[in-house]
Amino acid sequence: MAFFTSEYECKIDAKGRLALPAKIKASLPETSGNELVVRRGFEPCLILYPMIEYKKIYSKIAGLSEFNEEYRKLQRNFFRGSSTVELDSAGRLLIPKLMMGYAHLEKDAIVVGMGNKVEIWNPEQYNNHLIDDPDEFSKLAQKYLDE
Repeated sequence: MAFFTSEYECKIDAKGRLALPAKIKASLPETSGNELVVRRGFEPCLILYPMIEYKKIYSKIAGLSEFNEEYRKLQRNFFRGSSTVELDSAGRLLIPKLMMGYAHLEKDAIVVGMGNKVEIWNPEQYNNHLIDDPDEFSKLAQKYLDE
């Protein structure tokens, strides 16, 4: 199982390639090899999955009934925003241009380990989605984590 943590400042080259941080690469499951899946996030970011983690989500969404209109909408929007990518020999992945536009990515990116997946953010967009108030963070943690 993959386990990604921390945040990293990264650069995107002129061709749209992002070099994954060494700690992220080291945490990739061997079974995924160089093949990963990148998809549009619900927020304006990209989500990068090792293939083994993506297949878990894929089976849930693909298993929904095609006869239900809401399920079809979910499937259509989920799958249209997904793409298989491969790491090159330098540990870089090529981000598709449409996805670069969706996430407002240009030269700089923040890569965030999120447990079984990785988020890729435009630094300004990322800061807009963080909690600045420690009290708010504490209350949110208590709401969802307090047993």
